[in-house]
Amino acid sequence: MPSILFVLTSASTTLTGAPTVRIVSIRSTSGRIERLLGLMSYLPEAAHPYYVLAPHATIEFASPKGPNPPLDPASVKAYESDDESVKFLSDETVKSKLAAAKKLSEVISKDYDAIFYVGGHGPAIDLPIDADNIKLATEFYQAGKITSAVCHGPAALANVRDAGGKSIFAGKATTGFSNAEEIAMDKVKDVLFLLEDKIISLGGKYEKAAEIWEPHVVVDGNLFTGQNPASARPIAQVVLKALLKA
Repeated sequence: MPSILFVLTSASTTLTGAPTVRIVSIRSTSGRIERLLGLMSYLPEAAHPYYVLAPHATIEFASPKGPNPPLDPASVKAYESDDESVKFLSDETVKSKLAAAKKLSEVISKDYDAIFYVGGHGPAIDLPIDADNIKLATEFYQAGKITSAVCHGPAALANVRDAGGKSIFAGKATTGFSNAEEIAMDKVKDVLFLLEDKIISLGGKYEKAAEIWEPHVVVDGNLFTGQNPASARPIAQVVLKALLKA
């Protein structure tokens, strides 16, 4: 069975000092109302991939500070009708795994076949500048292993380099939380950088869905990225397909 490391944030506040937990309602360009919760680690971006992958792979969790990374149960308010999100918070196996989450400094990359960065605003606060995270992601990517991230998760890869010393985004088709989505959530001042701008500045070929909040997944080599919460399940399905083919 393949093994996957889910990486979550340890950040609990944004750059403005605001809690990373915040419920907002947004009307998409298609007229649909979206209820979003800006979490430390965004609940459905952990839950949906977990339940896609768990039947076929061994999953462990890690974060900069280790056990019980901040995944707030308040997210149920935003996804109270989402069975997998509700299940994730009460799942005894998940609780055990979160309680046993490793510090990033303790992780040995060769023990895993893939790494997956859960989104939420928190990962765009601590992971881009965390030395242990940068080292770990570099090891995964340079070993040719699946290096995947959704929503704000690609922010964790902003300082990761390939074997030639270039950004892993340079020349690569990729995606992540868009400027328009960040503006819609009124969170521009809360993160280190706008992810779309950062990817482009690093030479990445940034792509996004035609409308905000719509799913979009991009694969280029061993770099797998998803744009937003709606992309969490699709990216997990793509990762699973690649793992089973390997």
